[in-house]
Amino acid sequence: MMFDELSNRVIGCALEVHRHLGPGLLESTYEQCLAHELAVAQIAFKLQAPLPVEYKGINLDCGYRVDVLVGDKLIVELKSVERILPIHQAQLLTYLKLAMVPIGLLINFNVKQLKDGIRRLVL
Repeated sequence: MMFDELSNRVIGCALEVHRHLGPGLLESTYEQCLAHELAVAQIAFKLQAPLPVEYKGINLDCGYRVDVLVGDKLIVELKSVERILPIHQAQLLTYLKLAMVPIGLLINFNVKQLKDGIRRLVL
């Protein structure tokens, strides 16, 4: 599956979640509901996938977790915040580098229209 197609399918699942729940809930709620939609759509994913830090040739478990890793090709970082800040984008870019995954979606569910809360980042 091409990256754009995969991103679009994941965004479609996120739109479905937002359509049913709207803004104002905890990030963990959106995560579980998105997981349900991904499973229904038969999209392979892992929730809270461990993300080790490679330091001087060794992998260290520093406690980082990717919200949703889709098919080992796309990282989805979920937020439920008033607005996306530069630090949120920096966090996702760092996760992309550490995981050696080229594409990520930053999705903020705490918006009136979900299209306003989606950022697609590419390394």
